[in-house]
Amino acid sequence: MNIVVTGGTGFVGSKLTEELVQSGHHVYILTRNPDGHENTASTTFVGWLKDEFSPWEELPSVDAIVNLAGESLNSGRWTEEKKQSIMQSRIDATEGVLELIQKLKTKPEALINASAVGYYGQSKTKTFTEETVEPGDDFLANVVVEWEKRAAKAADLGVRTAYIRFGIVLGEQGALPKMAIPYKLMIGGRIGSGEQWISWIHVDDVVGLIRYAIEHSHVKGPVNGTAPNPKRNKDFGQTLGDVINRPHWIPAPAFALKTALGEMSIMLLGGQSVVPKKAIEYGYEFKYPELEPALQSILD
Repeated sequence: MNIVVTGGTGFVGSKLTEELVQSGHHVYILTRNPDGHENTASTTFVGWLKDEFSPWEELPSVDAIVNLAGESLNSGRWTEEKKQSIMQSRIDATEGVLELIQKLKTKPEALINASAVGYYGQSKTKTFTEETVEPGDDFLANVVVEWEKRAAKAADLGVRTAYIRFGIVLGEQGALPKMAIPYKLMIGGRIGSGEQWISWIHVDDVVGLIRYAIEHSHVKGPVNGTAPNPKRNKDFGQTLGDVINRPHWIPAPAFALKTALGEMSIMLLGGQSVVPKKAIEYGYEFKYPELEPALQSILD
């Protein structure tokens, strides 16, 4: 298949590209700087989101588009300007994908759009599935609502559309290396109360779930990209400490994190228990349904 990927050089995107290429597909990576990358027999970099680029003229018939583009949530304190940039990056990328779909001579069969479990808001007591239709009311929930609203327009163009609501993606990059630092320094422990939920997923399962969504025509709408067994922060930390043979004993107080990070502290002090009900019903088999083997595969 010919598969277009935005955000194809990022943490998840690079893993996805590698998997798709190994499976015999050709990947077209949309980028603002195509000259900064070298094409191969199986990957082609195509310019987009600048006036001088017309990707619809360069692409062949496309089978699917995977939209992973968007500014990192943890790349700096959430000032009002930063929050606007986080929101706008996702809107611009998704609207760029919609423009591409509209201008392609042949529409792709599917759009697989990144999303996030932040849709559900924060809760220490509730468990969320895709059947939860009422979003949260914080910044992250608002971002996801606007993000998915744009992506949903692809369905109006006759393109099967799925939104993979990512949890915390565990891998050699992303959040896990930062989470491991306190433990490696022998100062790891619960964050805040430790009761907040972490809905996590191994990067191999993110890639596997995206590929599954591409290849199976019954996959559509919101799909929780989380492992079946979320963990409370205190239990996640204890497991992390056990895997790297470090103690889990020094708590990080909530007030200190709020002072240091401001509104961004919600990423550490908030959380939600999210279960991948639809992924399981669709028949996707998780490689890492349990946390300890997932961490061992990355950190051992």
